[in-house]
Amino acid sequence: MKKVLVALLVLILSVSFVFAQGGKENKQITIEFWTHEDVNRQALEDRYIAEFEASHPNVKINVTRQASTKLIELIQTAFAAGEGPDVFNLSINDEYPYIVAGRVAPMDYEAAGFADAQAVQDAYLAGMIDPVTYEGEVYGLPLELTNWSIFINKKVFRDAGLDPEKDYPKTWEEMVEVSQKIVIRDGDILVRRGFDFRYPYYLEAMVPMVEQLGGALFSDDGTEAIVGEDAWVTWLTFMQQWGPNGLNLGSPTYTNARSLFNKDNNDIAMANTGLYQEARIKADNPEFYDSGEWMVVPFPVFENAVKDVAACYYGHYYMVNADSDKETQKVAWEFIAYMLSHGEEYLTEVNIIQPTKALMESDTYKNMPYSDVFTKDFERGHIVYYGAASTEIQAQLRTAVEAVMLQNVDPYKAYQDLKKNVQEIIDEG
Repeated sequence: MKKVLVALLVLILSVSFVFAQGGKENKQITIEFWTHEDVNRQALEDRYIAEFEASHPNVKINVTRQASTKLIELIQTAFAAGEGPDVFNLSINDEYPYIVAGRVAPMDYEAAGFADAQAVQDAYLAGMIDPVTYEGEVYGLPLELTNWSIFINKKVFRDAGLDPEKDYPKTWEEMVEVSQKIVIRDGDILVRRGFDFRYPYYLEAMVPMVEQLGGALFSDDGTEAIVGEDAWVTWLTFMQQWGPNGLNLGSPTYTNARSLFNKDNNDIAMANTGLYQEARIKADNPEFYDSGEWMVVPFPVFENAVKDVAACYYGHYYMVNADSDKETQKVAWEFIAYMLSHGEEYLTEVNIIQPTKALMESDTYKNMPYSDVFTKDFERGHIVYYGAASTEIQAQLRTAVEAVMLQNVDPYKAYQDLKKNVQEIIDEG
């Protein structure tokens, strides 16, 4: 009788274990996915989400989309409250601090379809995974690699008596001259701008201007900040002259030039933006896209530049919250891998580049309009600065630019304050 009871107990425990395991496999998992807005990308990703949920009946993907600058603030706030999303993406200089702070999980290589960290490196162009590699582990996969060149509205050029093919600016000094010919004002209000900068993306588009003049964000050994007094003061002086207290050609207070460009409303001639802009023009204004009245030219340099440096390239990387439970992390990496398995479709439909070797060597990429301009500017550029304090440093650059442009602070004083503040940031670790 005792043997029968023991056997019965073993059977009950075995059945209980099987049901427990089955329940585990069928556990409902909800993934909070936060990403930046892009109407064209949204259409694709809504489909990918539906397809993933169909193949994973126990998984629900809740997606939250916000403007890229707003998303930075929301994710900072959410993580500070211990309520960060399971999956998110930001520009690498805003994401890297989360890696070093231990807030994101290392990649589940098997779930993402890789053997190990080296296999991830081997699948992408050299250096593309370095920004998300920390202490030998990979912490993210790139949704897109982006660099910015100059988009030109040919009609606005001709309306100002300029030939876009010959008169487009090759230097920043020519950018001033051309913009002065294009600009239209109503009193002090700019009704039409020739060009304006990508405020507040100073690390991406303005630090390279300083580098052209021989300056640097940091010394080679990383111990000194804001290197090259002449270069920084020259750049800050240029920005002051560009702004409302100088030649009044642009300002951080106006609507982003990139946002206006697609509308073709004769209010902006040039915008600093990426290959993705082509898909946005096509979606927002197909007539303008098909008209042939726009073109893309290289990132300018100063006439007395000592280095030929284009705008920095940067990546938006998908990452997974370290506070999510292990099952959720595993599914999150499966979800990321599924979305990124559509690289050519992302390129053709949204014009964003996932920098795998296969895609960058494909005819699909080479046949994109003006891809050669972006490729050459990519070769002239380098990865944007990223570090534990990159978000703080971006904020200090913004303070310096707005000081000279909006408050008419002396450029040398703005340089001194910038150097002091950034030096304190790196000295504090």
